[in-house]
Amino acid sequence: MDTTPMYPHATAELAKRRAELAPEPLAAFKAFSKAVFAPGALDTKTKQLIAVAVAHVTQCPYCIKGHAEGASRAGATDAEIMEAIWVAAEMRAGGAYAHSNLALQALEGLHGHSHA
Repeated sequence: MDTTPMYPHATAELAKRRAELAPEPLAAFKAFSKAVFAPGALDTKTKQLIAVAVAHVTQCPYCIKGHAEGASRAGATDAEIMEAIWVAAEMRAGGAYAHSNLALQALEGLHGHSHA
């Protein structure tokens, strides 16, 4: 049985390898990230809470961990972080509900009328 974790731990060795393979894009990404999370019209805490929610929608485990920690460091409470996660859950569910219109429209086109 393979016991290799699906998501490897972020290690210094992996970070070094990524940097060796593509140093310019990595530098650009780091600069972009720094600019995005700098205080602006939104404060850092708000930006990190948005990132927590988006990370749950994109389901990136590294982003979830990093931005939950970032939000906490920026002053977010555990309750605020959990509320952001619930916002993400609602948005994901809402997207599925809203997109049901596409399925219903396809079925209507297939059958020529709506089925009850």
